[in-house]
Amino acid sequence: MSNQPPQFFAYDKHRAIQQEMIEAIAEEVGKKQSIVIHAPTGLGKTAASFAPILHQALTENKKILFLTSRNTQHHIAIETLKAIKTRFDIDLRATDVIGKKWMCIQPGVQMLSSNEFGEYCKAMREDKQCAYFERLKNGERPSPKTLQAMQELKIKGTLHAEEIVDAGAEHELCPYELAMMFSKESHVIVSDYYYMFHPHVRETFLQKNELTLQECIVIVDEAHNLPNRIKSLSSAQLGTNVIRRAIKEAKKLNHSDLSIIFEKLYVQFQKLLNQGESERHTTKEEFLTFVGRNTDYDEFRKECHKFGKLIREEQKSSAIGSIGTFLDEWLGDDDGFTRIIHRKRRGADEQIIVSYRCLDPSIVAKPLFSQTYASILMSGTLTPTSMYAEVLGFPASIRQEEFPSPFPEENRLNLIVAKTSTKFTARSESQYKEIGKVITEIANATPGNSAVFFPSYSFKEKVYTYLEDVKKTVFNELQGLTGAEKQDLIDGFRSYKKTGAVLLGVGAGSFGEGIDLPGDELKTVIIVGLPLSRPDLETKALISYYDKKFNKGWDYGYVFPAFNKIIQNAGRCIRSSEDRGVVVFLDERFTWNQYYRCFPETWKLKVNINYYADQVAKFFAEDGK
Repeated sequence: MSNQPPQFFAYDKHRAIQQEMIEAIAEEVGKKQSIVIHAPTGLGKTAASFAPILHQALTENKKILFLTSRNTQHHIAIETLKAIKTRFDIDLRATDVIGKKWMCIQPGVQMLSSNEFGEYCKAMREDKQCAYFERLKNGERPSPKTLQAMQELKIKGTLHAEEIVDAGAEHELCPYELAMMFSKESHVIVSDYYYMFHPHVRETFLQKNELTLQECIVIVDEAHNLPNRIKSLSSAQLGTNVIRRAIKEAKKLNHSDLSIIFEKLYVQFQKLLNQGESERHTTKEEFLTFVGRNTDYDEFRKECHKFGKLIREEQKSSAIGSIGTFLDEWLGDDDGFTRIIHRKRRGADEQIIVSYRCLDPSIVAKPLFSQTYASILMSGTLTPTSMYAEVLGFPASIRQEEFPSPFPEENRLNLIVAKTSTKFTARSESQYKEIGKVITEIANATPGNSAVFFPSYSFKEKVYTYLEDVKKTVFNELQGLTGAEKQDLIDGFRSYKKTGAVLLGVGAGSFGEGIDLPGDELKTVIIVGLPLSRPDLETKALISYYDKKFNKGWDYGYVFPAFNKIIQNAGRCIRSSEDRGVVVFLDERFTWNQYYRCFPETWKLKVNINYYADQVAKFFAEDGK
């Protein structure tokens, strides 16, 4: 193994194990092959992924696409590239492209859904109503304003999305189009998964950049999120709330024929499920027949698009237009999808929803990855790598690497408290009380902040009533908090790092993965139970599909995705080589073989039933703090 630093490594020294990752990537990309990498927090994945491929991209005229689902990772990627540009004094251009909606400077568009914004933006451009877009060109050539803005961007060379948005606002030009112009001349594009894994969007994105997939080296960061993100992008649904809005829009247009059709659909939607029935499978043909009782399906679909466009000219979003989009999607294939009618309740609101759900992300991922020059998939929780490789459609020959954590094992105590259960059949007031008692004792034994992650909001609230003996301030994540409210909550929690506080959250919520609490900001993480998916029809369909395809339905469709959330929650604790912390797994099922086998092999786990608080106190006492 060479000790020489790679040509474009951003920093003076490598972290432990980082060199191995760099050499593995260099070897596979050199062969135009892809690689799947599990690389735990702290290894320095971003710098390690850029280092071995930048020279190849620059010399062979390849474009690096760094795809990530988190805005914090966008920032890290651009800052890493800036460090490389400065350290090696090279002409390195990079563009950060976030969601088009979030780059738009038209007032009020952030309130729209992604689909609504897409249709609104398209209508504004086609009807020449967007002044920011119109100012970009004089005829076929860039306008003087555009040329000036581009020149200013080129001087900077490596740009955060915010810098491009600011330039667009200053020159009164569309920031997204500026980003596309600059990305065409860039060596690296940092963007969201959306731009490559939404089939229609990818085609436009590649055209604007005058790119083919064969010219792209793709890095997928936080790749454990990719299968679910692809499934979400490839799914569609229509509910009675949208139909209610469509009725109002049709009446506002004085289009009585259309409003009558929507009114009939609304009444009939209510009858799609029997009294007391929460969900059932449906078929493409059943819904086509259902709509066909009132109107011709294709004509109705065209009418929805036509009038949706008219409405968006006045109010940005259109329920009628959204229905037209759903009617398009419903005509898709059945293989790898399931179709479900379900009842959704939230407070006093109840609606019936018809869903077209993607089960197989390889439908989108396989053709994409098979055409790229090379691809690198990496995450701190990409385990088992074989599952991700299979479900995304990679060949069995793809190289898979699972690197150990670079942090000292003795810095973390992994403790299974096999005393309670969150299993549905075991839930009771006595069980909630016992869980609250364990949490209280561990939080009180921790000299600093603790975070507790529950399987659901309702379960969290049941246990919350039994935390009155916690000797610290408790911060409780409530369902439906705004982004600003979440930030206030986490900032308040951080401020107690010296005296200690307790944060209550949900494993699959905002704080279970998306927060960074380094150093003394978090000492102990308690994971309450297994966040197994509700065994609804979609979950059962997924298990059945993966059983038929891989003979691994239970693992791939149920157990491993839940454990991925657990590992993400545990990762909130240790963020650097100097951090020390405790991770508690609170549920007897963690000791059962079918679940215990899912823990990473490198983790040293201790099982305790009665003296867990003493063990936690002793661990921190050894810290000397």
